[in-house]
Amino acid sequence: MKRTMSHMIAPSILNADFLHLGNVLEMLNRSEADYIHLDIMDGRFVPNLSFGFPIIQQIKKVAQKPLDVHLMIVEPDKYLEEFRNAGADILTVHYEACDDLKSTIERIRELGMKPSVSLKPQTEVSVLGPYLAELDMVLIMSVNPGYGGQSFMVESYERIKELKSMIDKIGSSTRIQVDGGVGQDNIGQLRDSGVDVFVVGSAIFRANDPEGMIRMLKNI
Repeated sequence: MKRTMSHMIAPSILNADFLHLGNVLEMLNRSEADYIHLDIMDGRFVPNLSFGFPIIQQIKKVAQKPLDVHLMIVEPDKYLEEFRNAGADILTVHYEACDDLKSTIERIRELGMKPSVSLKPQTEVSVLGPYLAELDMVLIMSVNPGYGGQSFMVESYERIKELKSMIDKIGSSTRIQVDGGVGQDNIGQLRDSGVDVFVVGSAIFRANDPEGMIRMLKNI
């Protein structure tokens, strides 16, 4: 499978208005967004809490786009089947949270989800070398995970280029996703560096016209 030429947008609803989540999901269904990104935080792996299975289940009932679920939790292996049952289509675990990453990746795929692995900014991308061929996606965190609205870390460009080189070297179709401080000012350079999928939160949900912002980001 060849790398897609058109980049993808995955709005992160962590930044959305949860009092009007139904309206938010209707907008995302209409929009040019490719995925709906869900950040799951446990207050242990990262210093923040978000939401769990009941919210994911409700979102799944309405969403017409695949659910891209990012687990920022300890011991993710305990919950893989529950996230599948709740509606996850893509499941991202953190390299730093897994004792046996190969086994976790295999189990995610066995459960019918697409496996993805995320790296904190301090983790070298080279650690993923043995796993790249088995992954649908790698998520490069361009901020410290746990909070929305942070500034993009410029050193992420070199990490992305290194990862893209590793992927190309083995001829894999693994997509590169980036999350943190992404907006219209840097999405073009990030795409040129090798990013396929952009997680965007604040830039979309703080815009006067979120649907129009998604369209703009998609067509940069």
